[in-house]
Amino acid sequence: MTTPNGTNDTSISDQINYDPNHLLDALIEKLHLKNDAALSRALEVAPPVISKIRHRRLPVGASLLIRMHEVSELSIRELRELMGDRREKFRISDKQFKPKPGSAPSSGTE
Repeated sequence: MTTPNGTNDTSISDQINYDPNHLLDALIEKLHLKNDAALSRALEVAPPVISKIRHRRLPVGASLLIRMHEVSELSIRELRELMGDRREKFRISDKQFKPKPGSAPSSGTE
């Protein structure tokens, strides 16, 4: 639903409810870890990744979400709910499948 000022109500409410800190804190508790450094070791990611997620400079990507699932044995749905992601469907932009302008496919024989 679009408001008179052109903003999208759904995206605003999603942003308000989205809280990756809740997800990270829940994982630390479930795995009986001490801190973010221990969580980064358990997930096998660099500590700055956890920090960037906490400060909302990096989203929780699909590969990290899968790794969280493997380590915690929580379902993907449970993990998404912990961080406030309640979307039923995910739409992938068609731009993700188009090659960048000026990049020709490499034949591998040069």
